[in-house]
Amino acid sequence: MTWRVRVEPFTRPFFFAFARLTRGKTLGVRGLVLDAEGRVLLVRHTYLRGWWLPGGGVDAGETCEDALRRELVEEAGVRATARPRLLSIHGNDRRFRGDHVLLYRVDAWEPCRSTAAMEIAEVAWFDPAALPADTAPGSRARIDEALHGVDGDPHW
Repeated sequence: MTWRVRVEPFTRPFFFAFARLTRGKTLGVRGLVLDAEGRVLLVRHTYLRGWWLPGGGVDAGETCEDALRRELVEEAGVRATARPRLLSIHGNDRRFRGDHVLLYRVDAWEPCRSTAAMEIAEVAWFDPAALPADTAPGSRARIDEALHGVDGDPHW
């Protein structure tokens, strides 16, 4: 476990307080990227526990699709070659009041060089029926909804 994972629970309140002062609502995107074998792309951050669908925050002046494309390149070294398809929108109030997350499916992509310097510890492909035990609950739920027909939850 890296030092960033250990300190994240302590720094989270300060980040959330700063975000709340600078924005009324926050918006994030996540990508469900599948390879030719139907495996799901997940990333492990240097500052969070577990495996997550790649994605992040939408910057000012950026569309949600542009944010997803940027985050996929930064975090996972994947460049979408066709328009991602919006699957669902979720409130993320359990983690941060006023936060919303859009989930996109990315079927057409090509590998590229990742631009995230120290944010991502590992990138890997997993069979959706055999995800790592420490897959983030929200990521696991979205994969189950999109690929296994589980009823959708409006909360991330």
